[in-house]
Amino acid sequence: MEELIRKAEDMGINVEDVLISLISKNDPKEEIKLRLDLAKRYMRECEEYLNKGDAIQASEKAYKVAEELIKALAEKFNLEEYQKTLREGRWYTYLLVSASSKLSQKLGDWVLSGWDAGYSLHVWGFHEAKLTVSDIIPRVEKVRKLLEESEKILTNN
Repeated sequence: MEELIRKAEDMGINVEDVLISLISKNDPKEEIKLRLDLAKRYMRECEEYLNKGDAIQASEKAYKVAEELIKALAEKFNLEEYQKTLREGRWYTYLLVSASSKLSQKLGDWVLSGWDAGYSLHVWGFHEAKLTVSDIIPRVEKVRKLLEESEKILTNN
């Protein structure tokens, strides 16, 4: 199973996105709930890695928080970027960037700040492995605010 998942990911397939889409096919609100639950789980994992002093893994988990929240908010507000992912079958980074900009205009600077911090962690903390725990903590806090504010919106019918 792990080899199958690895091959799918090597092909650019986000296995979690595919599963979430399939599970929530009959109930679109379920997708938002699943993404919020994932974001909360990733934040807990980020904190665990921070406590262990693992800046690389903490960075990637914080990024995953931001990614899931932008996707959930884009769906909640039925943004053009969300509609494009439905047509194309996947999220692309440029769609997340565009969605975060639109959501920030609609909801506040905390969206763009959280997304930008998460993406910076993804690139410089995870892929490039250039950041220390003390470097990432302020950015993780911006992602945490994104989670807190998003949860208010996503759980409010």
